[in-house]
Amino acid sequence: MKTMQIFSAISGIINEKVITLITFSIPTKMSKLMKAFFAGICLFFSTLVSCQQKGEDFESVSTDEFATLIADPDIQRLDVRTVAEYSEEHIPGSININVLDEQFAVIADSTLQKDKPIALYCRSGKRSKKAATILSRKGYKVYDLDKGFIGWKEAGKETEK
Repeated sequence: MKTMQIFSAISGIINEKVITLITFSIPTKMSKLMKAFFAGICLFFSTLVSCQQKGEDFESVSTDEFATLIADPDIQRLDVRTVAEYSEEHIPGSININVLDEQFAVIADSTLQKDKPIALYCRSGKRSKKAATILSRKGYKVYDLDKGFIGWKEAGKETEK
């Protein structure tokens, strides 16, 4: 009996996201309605499986909350901006790992301690959310400065060059 393959099986992780595609074959003599039904079921389950990703597991905090957090000597301070931005000015005691670097996760794993929380920031709060997502999925406890370095400076908090 001739069969028609509806989908090819693909499964893996791309950009920290789970990608899954279910595969099955159906007889070519099957009615168009049945083919559409099976294709719909397959699409439904593919979507369902893909949506079961580990969600964000970090906390976005205000400037004042961030200041309180980094007063604790056990908190790791992480600036995820570019080296040029960090060199210009940064929060005292922070280390720099550029989240836009392809090796961000690898560098972070070799630099940061998993048993100590991380307080991280970027310029405006967008890149830091990406970094927070990556690190929290790797098992780190992460606090994200919601308004970024701009908000930190506007609040008159301490910086260094």
